[in-house]
Amino acid sequence: MRKFLQRALEKIEKMDRTQIRQLVSDIAGDNELLEMVMESMSDGVVVTDREDNILMVNKSAERMFPFSTDDLIEKPLNQAIGDKEIREFLKENLHGLDRILDQEFTLGDGYSRTLSLSIMPLVRQGWITGNVIHIEDVTEKRAKEARLRRAESLAALTTLTAGVAHEIKNPLGSIGIHLELMKKEMSGKKQIETQKVLENLLIIKEEVDRLNRIVMDFLFTVRPMNAELSYDELNRVVRELLDFMKFELSEAGITVDTDLTKTGPQILMDERYMKQAVLNILKNAISAMPDGGRLRVQTVQKGNELLLKISDTGVGISDEHMDKIFEPYFTTKDFGSGLGLTLVYKILKEHMGDIEINSKVGEGTSITLSFPVPQKEKRLIGYNEEAQ
Repeated sequence: MRKFLQRALEKIEKMDRTQIRQLVSDIAGDNELLEMVMESMSDGVVVTDREDNILMVNKSAERMFPFSTDDLIEKPLNQAIGDKEIREFLKENLHGLDRILDQEFTLGDGYSRTLSLSIMPLVRQGWITGNVIHIEDVTEKRAKEARLRRAESLAALTTLTAGVAHEIKNPLGSIGIHLELMKKEMSGKKQIETQKVLENLLIIKEEVDRLNRIVMDFLFTVRPMNAELSYDELNRVVRELLDFMKFELSEAGITVDTDLTKTGPQILMDERYMKQAVLNILKNAISAMPDGGRLRVQTVQKGNELLLKISDTGVGISDEHMDKIFEPYFTTKDFGSGLGLTLVYKILKEHMGDIEINSKVGEGTSITLSFPVPQKEKRLIGYNEEAQ
């Protein structure tokens, strides 16, 4: 449209009245279409110039945004905003070169509303000529997310409680049986064989210890983690764990291949929890290769993420079990709490990470942990005038 106008202006002296009237009509039609689009948007849009004066504002922005006046056009944005927190935010960020995306503010004017603000430079021919402020009312979206989290938490707690009840039932039953045996052994006798009593007491002690482990695992699963995040190298943690487990891996007949980034980026992590998560995955890999095999551990930076990939050549996971592997107390092992991957998942979420599992029966399993790489430096927007 701009190029068309430039060409039209170059020829305007040669135009007659009819052509000029048609040109003005076309421009008016385009402006009307732009206005219709702006007014039809459910999200708010505010456009400012380089001096932060308001050039354009749509109805949604007037309705959602805490403006302190009705007469907005050509008014300084800083003076037109009634909310102090938003005013200070805009004052600090309007003249930066970075995009500011999805900054949320809660307003309490009669009823609580949550607004998401984004600031994008307004660019013309490679030059910043102002800003575009995008406003979205995310009140209902956040409420739905909160309801969904509560529902998920309740469902997870229900599953976890059922698993705990099932796990506790077996040792309690064993304790009851051996107490009954001791009662029969002592019934009506002045003297009893201490060896039989000691055997029963030893079994009872083992079952009590088992109950204690179940309760401790349960508490670790449901309690909020007190993760102390600091910048650290994931490669160092992986190397230390592999060195710690080298004898166990060797005894199991497992060959380890490592491919770690030479200059691994630092991520925010809690070393204790990170070691626990990676150790659980390595232990699962060992269990999946009872006859030995090959373990491959690699890290790679992909964009703003650091990936840790642990692959084995073990028995693999069936499709039937794949959907259940993160459920508490689900295990295919003869001995295991069934909380290993549940804890790994929880630790990953505390580190703002994610986990992906791919597996084929008889071929092996590959687990990929992904972590965000913090951006310590501001990234400037680059403009290419020729590309405009």
